[in-house]
Amino acid sequence: QLQLVESGGGLVQPGGSLRLSCTRSGGALDAYPMGWFRQAPGKEREGVSCISDTGGSTYYADSVKGRFTISRDNAKKTVYLQMNSLRPEDTAVYYCAADLYITSVQAMCRTDHVVWGMDYWGQGIQVTVSS
Repeated sequence: QLQLVESGGGLVQPGGSLRLSCTRSGGALDAYPMGWFRQAPGKEREGVSCISDTGGSTYYADSVKGRFTISRDNAKKTVYLQMNSLRPEDTAVYYCAADLYITSVQAMCRTDHVVWGMDYWGQGIQVTVSS
């Protein structure tokens, strides 16, 4: 069974940086489309950034564009989210996710797919941006 484990979260000051990692185990394919999602208290889970299986296509939510960078190392079965210029509004539980078949990273990060279509989720990791 495919499993995802996040790491790299924690408490940072506004303007600081964090790098989240998501490592996959299991699954029949060499790579899968993957993404990062976040959920703050009282809010719905939202797509932050998604990346195709090859890394050739990426998507970023407008709120993080220019600050966050998604990348992957398929040899390590790991996807990363480099988060710079962090803001208190970025505080949330961040979840890694994988989809078995989706071909559009934009579609993967859409709310409807988050709610109805995602195949695998990690347990989530807390990111807190506070002074």
